[in-house]
Amino acid sequence: MSESMLWWIASGFVVGAELLTGTVYLLLLSIGMVVAGLSAWMGAPLPTQMLVCAVVGGVAMALLWWWRLRTSRSRPAAEFDLDIGHRVHVARWQPDGLTTVHYRGAPWQARWTGEVPPPGPGEYAIVAVDGARLVLGPLSSTRTP
Repeated sequence: MSESMLWWIASGFVVGAELLTGTVYLLLLSIGMVVAGLSAWMGAPLPTQMLVCAVVGGVAMALLWWWRLRTSRSRPAAEFDLDIGHRVHVARWQPDGLTTVHYRGAPWQARWTGEVPPPGPGEYAIVAVDGARLVLGPLSSTRTP
């Protein structure tokens, strides 16, 4: 079996591992392996093939890291969290500003966004998500989906 075929088979195994784990970095490493297989097919020696695999995979990972860093700062948090802006009904507030609301078919703990006590029962909007707790505010302060 040729060296190029071994690189392509190894790339297939790495793609399979990526499908099991869901990490895109393994997919980028697999691209490096495919390019190394092409260099083997063109007759490059084994050290060159390994260098090609490392450089192509490493550059692809660095470019992805740079792109994610650049795009994550340019978008507001509301674009990342699809819950922001949705309405929930509050039946009753506790004195400490907490409540339990039904959202997406499950009970969620929620808190009021401001320092002053919440106005009372009614419709409120999700303005943020703090861990597993929803942060609620008045309907006029958010977008409506």
